[in-house]
Amino acid sequence: MEENRSADKWPAYLRDAEKTGHIYGTLSYNRRSRCWTIKGEPCVTEMAKRLFPGSERRRGEARFTANRRIVGEVNWLMLRYPLEIAARDRALWDKALAGAREHALRREAAEKLPVRANPPEGTFCGALREFQKEGLSFLMANERTLLADEMGLGKTVQALAMLAATGDMPALLVVPPHLMRNWESEASRFLRVRGGAPRIHVIRGLKPYALPEADLYMIHYLLLRGWKNVLPEMGFRAVIFDEIQELRHAGTEKYSAASLLAEKCERVIGLSGTPIYNRGAEIWNVVNILDFHCLGDWESFTREWCDGYGNHIVRDPALLGAHLRREGLILRRTKQDVLSELPPKRRLVQEIDADDRVYRELMRPVMELLGSLRELHPDAKERALLEERISAGERQATGVAKAPFVAAFVRALLDGGEKVLLFAHHHAVMDIYKKELSSYKPVFITGRESTAKKEEAVTRFMSGERNLCVISLRAASGLNLQRASCVVFGELDWSPAVHSQAEDRAHRMGQQDSILCYYLVAPQGSDRDMQDALGLKVSQFVQLMGDGSPEMADVQKAQRAAKKHIERMLACHEAAGKGKDAE
Repeated sequence: MEENRSADKWPAYLRDAEKTGHIYGTLSYNRRSRCWTIKGEPCVTEMAKRLFPGSERRRGEARFTANRRIVGEVNWLMLRYPLEIAARDRALWDKALAGAREHALRREAAEKLPVRANPPEGTFCGALREFQKEGLSFLMANERTLLADEMGLGKTVQALAMLAATGDMPALLVVPPHLMRNWESEASRFLRVRGGAPRIHVIRGLKPYALPEADLYMIHYLLLRGWKNVLPEMGFRAVIFDEIQELRHAGTEKYSAASLLAEKCERVIGLSGTPIYNRGAEIWNVVNILDFHCLGDWESFTREWCDGYGNHIVRDPALLGAHLRREGLILRRTKQDVLSELPPKRRLVQEIDADDRVYRELMRPVMELLGSLRELHPDAKERALLEERISAGERQATGVAKAPFVAAFVRALLDGGEKVLLFAHHHAVMDIYKKELSSYKPVFITGRESTAKKEEAVTRFMSGERNLCVISLRAASGLNLQRASCVVFGELDWSPAVHSQAEDRAHRMGQQDSILCYYLVAPQGSDRDMQDALGLKVSQFVQLMGDGSPEMADVQKAQRAAKKHIERMLACHEAAGKGKDAE
């Protein structure tokens, strides 16, 4: 009786196909190719090939990917054409059909779920905005999906809130190299497991090793190929692919490893601010990682959705987007969609990686100067000059070491359609930006240009001819660049007033958008102390979305902060010297 009541809940096409009357053929599972195979009379195999593009093989045979959507449709076909299921495959079919039924019920239930959700108390530190609560509800209802919110709307936080709400751990985070440190920081800040911060292990190197017990594991895309055969067997309950457009090209070891990993996880979430509907190959490859063959095989997808077999251009992107949303495969909100919830200006301190080898090399002459400061005890004037050289040298070492990672971060913003003002201090740093971001043809306002060149750079950016303008922190005065949607500080200054003035190049009269200001902070060097001097703690969530401005400080306060930093460096240097003497 209970079984009948459960069966009544299933859609009609998912009810048990009775083996009555004529049997048209057999249904069996091919374990090697992971597909179901119908062998039977021409009437049923011909019907299958018409209904399911891509199922053609040989005469009297049709094959289907073992996908929960397709399994349901094969069951529907069997209601019309009863098939004999091979005895050895009966339990496997029952399991596959149960999965199809569960998916159908989840899709129906998703329509009735609360529009907004919050993680359980004690599992998450932070307050979600209303549109982020909606995102959390969506992620909880759809275990294999793509969160494609525009950059700056908190995809990372929504994904972490999902882990807090579902408890799907251990989980694996697959992240671009330049965002590894930020994910580690954000996970420690927002997630709570057993009353404390989660245990996080960052996977290093291409050669697999025994992993320690942890709640979250992190790996970057470049290492996936080395761990291809290991990670799928680790028993991860969830995998999150950040910037999943990294997998938009099939046929690589990275893609193959990601596909095997996704197949073994209960929950697979993709994050991307740059979903691509009109490039058929790319969106099919991305969604295929999330839910294998949910858009059919490549040939049938390109024939029906694109302009013909193998064609990469989707004929009607809006129609494809509507289908993906209806199937719970994608959720996308833009800043314009939620602008009423956003303050005019948002500040986000984001941790970013740096090249330790480059930093150490550039710091050698700085450390020699620091030794001179310790040993020679120069007079006040000479000491001030020496301190200034030490500070400038360390700031440049910090900026140069993190410059390639800053460029990678800005590249993602530009690919997402943002208009970016990138601020730096040292010409050596800006020269690296010029090389790393050359394909975007940035314009520069660095203090080295003539007045005419400076005006030309402003015109090109404001007219839409260029979407990236690189500006010296001390050359921003008087510029009107309100077309920008993002401000990025690749280097920091000791003075909050300098940053406020730089932010206001974009946040001016005529600006209709919500400006996002990224402060990119490296783990070593001067950034940490400069961050404190600016009044910018590594962002708590409320601050991330808040509209509070750092307290303005005068020049003397900035100078005191810089001097205090030098004194701290000197103390560390002296402690290191005493340690060597003791040896």
